[in-house]
Amino acid sequence: MAFKPLHDRVLVRRLEGDEKTAGGLIIPDSAKEKPAEGIVVSCGEGARKDSGELIAMGVSEGDKILFGKWSGTEVTVEGEEMLIMKESDILGIIA
Repeated sequence: MAFKPLHDRVLVRRLEGDEKTAGGLIIPDSAKEKPAEGIVVSCGEGARKDSGELIAMGVSEGDKILFGKWSGTEVTVEGEEMLIMKESDILGIIA
């Protein structure tokens, strides 16, 4: 199943968090926070102004991004947990 987000939404694959602390302690799954970084898997075409003019997306497929802790909706696409969110939920692109 191919998934294409609509309008100004993006599909994001969340990056895995660290398994250990800086001191070398292993963090159990129950204590891990979900990371707020991800890779853009696919993008919609962009939002539209009231006049119908297309506003281009600021991110593109393959960008590594930072997003808010509670951003997006979890979805399962082809058996993989991903997030779908509006472009405005993205805080920035990590270079």
